[in-house]
Amino acid sequence: MTKQKEPIWLKIVRIALACVFLYSGFTKAIDPVATSITFDDYFTSFGMGFMHPLSMFFAFCMTAAEFTLGFMMLFRIKMRFTATCYLLFMVFFFFLTLWLAIAEHLEVNYGYNFGVVRDCGCFGKAVKLSNKETFLKNVVIMIPTLIVFFKRKSIPDIRLTELGQWCFAAIGALLVFGFQAYCFRHLPVIDYSNWKVGENVAENFIDKPAVQNIVFIYKNTADGSLVTLSEDELMTIGDEQPDFYDTYEYVDRKDSIISEFERAPHEGFNMLDSTGSDMAMELFLSEEPVYIFFMHNLDETNLKGIQNEEFTRIVNHCLENGITVVGITNSDRETINRFIKENNIPFPIYENHIDPVKGPFMVRDAVRSNPGLMIIQGGVVKGKYNWRDFKKVDN
Repeated sequence: MTKQKEPIWLKIVRIALACVFLYSGFTKAIDPVATSITFDDYFTSFGMGFMHPLSMFFAFCMTAAEFTLGFMMLFRIKMRFTATCYLLFMVFFFFLTLWLAIAEHLEVNYGYNFGVVRDCGCFGKAVKLSNKETFLKNVVIMIPTLIVFFKRKSIPDIRLTELGQWCFAAIGALLVFGFQAYCFRHLPVIDYSNWKVGENVAENFIDKPAVQNIVFIYKNTADGSLVTLSEDELMTIGDEQPDFYDTYEYVDRKDSIISEFERAPHEGFNMLDSTGSDMAMELFLSEEPVYIFFMHNLDETNLKGIQNEEFTRIVNHCLENGITVVGITNSDRETINRFIKENNIPFPIYENHIDPVKGPFMVRDAVRSNPGLMIIQGGVVKGKYNWRDFKKVDN
């Protein structure tokens, strides 16, 4: 019997298609929390809020299914089954993204309000596409999907028994499930956020105020000569020349702009204290390290994260050594005060007030952990930790 051989052109199409699914599954697996948030958005958009408790479950399962199908396609495991699943997968998302593209167009141009999801999350946080771009991407992917489906009988399965093929497929599923679990329990192994270690978050999130140059002009009452003093010089002139104000009189003040006010690339981040004052600039621009515990929703904060020896060790070290330690949350001031009292929190917790539906959810997105710790010095992120990894914080 002549051994069936896969045509080279078909092999290239198959491998390319496999890589798309593997990459898409991998980028979602890196950040399962982000994928579950995308499911939350979809459930809200389609009026299925009752499904929110299952968002993480669906995130894990869909990512695993996508990656496993890519794994099976790459290694020619159960090709007739795999090609059929690919087609079903793509048909579903083809029509879903078609609706999203149409709905967004109607919202933007004709004032409709469908609450459409603007970021499909197809490639996690690695690649951001508009709904129109996502649909066009699916149109392109549908072409090789159809080719592989109709040519599936021309692609021989890997040379394994029936049981061997399913066991091989199970390896791919276990790999992606394990990888997702690791990233969920710790932090994404690749950080696609604007809060990654080494990032200058002061430049990303803090507005740059206008810088003025102010000079004061004084005239000598005896000979009419003029002197120009900066603000700093004016503060010390009395000590250096005790008779200055007896000899000179104020004439004028001149202001000039050195640099204009510059809005931060990402708006909406602040750290409001109980009086409403924003402490973000002071803390982010501190030349000394600042320890910030991110707890986006205090009612959902895992109490194990603040009721363990490592949390106490970090906080006590900061307090004993004069290191600034604070918290930040999206919860309101009443919830903050209650949380501090109930859990004996010895540091201030600042509020980042947001629209609970529209966001922006910067505190939630900064650290994929509730609570999570970020160390910032001179505006730069020096470290990020899931609460399970507080033991890794080197004091």
